[in-house]
Amino acid sequence: MKVAVSSLLIGAAAAAVTPQQQPLQAPEAIKQAVESATDKGSWAKSFKHLEHELKHLTDDARAVWDEVAMLFPEEMSKASFFSLPKPHEKKADSEWDFRTSGKAIQDVWVTNSNGEQEREVEGNLENFNLRTKKVDPASLGVDKVKQYSGYLDNEEDDKHLFYWFFESRNDPKNDPVVLWLNGGPGCSSLTGLFMELGPSSIDKNGEVKFNPSSWNANASVIFLDQPVNVGYSYSSGTVSNTVAAGKDIYALLTLFFKQFPEYAKQDFHISGESYAGHYIPVFASEILSHKKRNINLKSVLIGNGLTDGLTQYEYYRPMACGDGGWPAVLDEQQCQSMDNSLPRCQQLIQSCYNSESVWSCVPASIYCNNAMIGPYQRTGQNPYDIRAKCSGSDLCYDELEWIQKYLNRKDVMKTLGAEVSSYDSCNMDINRNFLFQGDWMQPYHRLVPGILEEIPVLVYAGDADFICNHLGNLGWTNELEWPGQKAYKKAPLEDLKLLEDGSKIGSVKSSGNLTFMRIHAAGHMVPYNQPEGSLDMLNRWVSGEWFGKE
Repeated sequence: MKVAVSSLLIGAAAAAVTPQQQPLQAPEAIKQAVESATDKGSWAKSFKHLEHELKHLTDDARAVWDEVAMLFPEEMSKASFFSLPKPHEKKADSEWDFRTSGKAIQDVWVTNSNGEQEREVEGNLENFNLRTKKVDPASLGVDKVKQYSGYLDNEEDDKHLFYWFFESRNDPKNDPVVLWLNGGPGCSSLTGLFMELGPSSIDKNGEVKFNPSSWNANASVIFLDQPVNVGYSYSSGTVSNTVAAGKDIYALLTLFFKQFPEYAKQDFHISGESYAGHYIPVFASEILSHKKRNINLKSVLIGNGLTDGLTQYEYYRPMACGDGGWPAVLDEQQCQSMDNSLPRCQQLIQSCYNSESVWSCVPASIYCNNAMIGPYQRTGQNPYDIRAKCSGSDLCYDELEWIQKYLNRKDVMKTLGAEVSSYDSCNMDINRNFLFQGDWMQPYHRLVPGILEEIPVLVYAGDADFICNHLGNLGWTNELEWPGQKAYKKAPLEDLKLLEDGSKIGSVKSSGNLTFMRIHAAGHMVPYNQPEGSLDMLNRWVSGEWFGKE
């Protein structure tokens, strides 16, 4: 039986706030439940917005929602617009070594070259503060370098983002600074720290194991848990779209570089993987929009990212069916089914791109994920590495459980100043929030041409990944409309070789400010599978080897 779209959404909101209640209820009862759930009333505001939008749904939008609800009722029943806050206890100011005031920074005025008064740093910073503590390297043994951890506090919205900074092992006074972001959406960047590119990993016994290929070999690295309610970060409300998260990132970096000006003059780069293909274009655009800033942004690096769904979803079928450089996972019938589903998937994504509305983008995400990714997932094969079966946790890697157990240790949490009651590698509530706010299929790739006008962009991909595969990432970079598109499409894929011994690790094409790299025999998490290759890539990229190559 077809599910009425208004009942579906109202029921989903009820389930998100009060799981013990029946899923279909009168709007007034739900509204009362929402309002009682938080003193700040942020959920109530979201619900009123939802009610307003429902009244203005077009017949076409209603029809699409009903169509997708009928095809995938179980997925649509998971609709989530709100998430419960993480239990936490804020520490006294006396427990922090530094406290940096955004208002104090915003109140600094200088005289420009025209003799006019202007703020030294742009941005609305008055509601932000940064709390920082020194981390004794000997206490956890993760690395011997200087370390800081702490929280960016958005006091107005009660949001608190956790970060952990590691100084470069080489020459911190001159080496660049790199921000690392994991994806999800909803997965902690401390996963990247301990499983991929950080100073140490965690073994099955919970012991710290030194990583010689850490990205802080020649760069200082900031690992950030974002959006709120991810990892050690928390809030009484929620963030459910990438644009809302961008303002916080600009404030964090501004306050950090004010507190530690010794790192502000170095080159700064934003890097990340997976859903960071959404985050990074938005975050970089936010930073670049402020001409008076203390963030020396020089480039961005997107690894196995989801950036342009309209182009990338076309490549799930060839990757799963043997045309991506690895043996087929699906049989001929399953591959044909994906071929049959693609036109409708692309039609729905195009509608999302045209309107950028939640009512167009959510059905596109549900339909396309089930039709184009679902057949692969049902095989039990690892979507992050086409060469292996899933093992361990729902996210297919035993290491995530080891890391989660380590970061829930009381001594670790105390050393880092963590204020939450517990740590989770990924928060699936956040994942659903982003999906059902329409963020998943938003055309954030449209921001990339503006970024390319000012700084270089590297898109790299491990070629054994299915979920954000190298075919799709090469595809969207080729199709990107920007002044250098013609020259970039013509640029050949050349061998990428390790500097140390000349062994081939992949291929690279570069033109103007855009570069694509395919890293061979690496899955979704390139530094996990190819640690030496990923460090070689980073070192050469930040040194400017491919910047502006013609």
